[in-house]
Amino acid sequence: MEQKGAGETLQGFEKAALSMLEPLASLFWPGGRRARLSVLIYHRVLPSSDPLMPGEPDAAQFRWQMELLARYFNPLPLAEAARRLWEGTLPPRAVSVTFDDGYADNVEVALPILQQVGVPATFFIATGYLDGGWMWNDKVIEALRRMPDGELDLTEEGLEVCSLSNTADRLTAVEQILARLKYLSWEEREAQAQVLAQRCRVPLSNSLMMTSSQVRELHQAGMEIGAHTRNHPILASLARVSAEQEIAASKAWLEDLLGESVRLFAYPNGKPGKDYLQEHVDIVRGLGFEAAVSTAWGVASSRSDPWQLPRFTPWDRTPSRFMMRLLWNYRSVGVPLRED
Repeated sequence: MEQKGAGETLQGFEKAALSMLEPLASLFWPGGRRARLSVLIYHRVLPSSDPLMPGEPDAAQFRWQMELLARYFNPLPLAEAARRLWEGTLPPRAVSVTFDDGYADNVEVALPILQQVGVPATFFIATGYLDGGWMWNDKVIEALRRMPDGELDLTEEGLEVCSLSNTADRLTAVEQILARLKYLSWEEREAQAQVLAQRCRVPLSNSLMMTSSQVRELHQAGMEIGAHTRNHPILASLARVSAEQEIAASKAWLEDLLGESVRLFAYPNGKPGKDYLQEHVDIVRGLGFEAAVSTAWGVASSRSDPWQLPRFTPWDRTPSRFMMRLLWNYRSVGVPLRED
């Protein structure tokens, strides 16, 4: 059955399911002192679906998700939502939308939808990739997309022989290689990804990531801008001084670009105790950020650590399941909690 936007008429099961979920949202998602905040993570919003990026929504899917948030929830900018959570003034069914990394489609595809629907969002920018850069994972994906059918021997690069006979094979190869490279040092990761990009012998576009002017466009449109390091390293793999430089440099660059303080930070990769450590939380706090987000699953409560707020990715493909996911996730307060 074809799904329409939440602002249009949903048919059959979807309409009935949403009508039952709406009162549940009001009943189990209170405001005030008992309020909880759901923070959603996005990276890209594609013009159309891409079989090599099945976790990224296309424009149509993103639109009905935002329409549902606007209709059934209370979307707030993250800085305001975090402040009101601790003050005990958060409205019921509060939710904040965030984007990581700084892809150009955030401006070209997502921003018009956010403006039309009336949902604010926060964009965490890895500043080192602006104005023509490529993140290592995107180099891997595009290289494997463009390789000819057959087998790809990557044993000389310390990887495996990959079958590229069809789209499913290519997706499997993407997932395996990304997993193998993810926790290498930043330099090793970049070098391996660049080797793959060179082997595909097709020039990569310089418009994948935002330009500096697009970051300003988001800001001028009333969207929040947060820092996300310069080069998106796994902070736990760096010496403390290098980690502090990565965080501080992205904050300073954005503040110079925007002419105002940058108050929010997102940890790259974001798993507490694995991708970043307590020392990095201390750095973020010391640099004057008012709040920071991880990728620990769950929702935030008044007991949540302001510099380690949990987030989750909404991957559901139908409106009723998307709503149910938000409600189910509300049951789980993410860790770590702040020390009283």
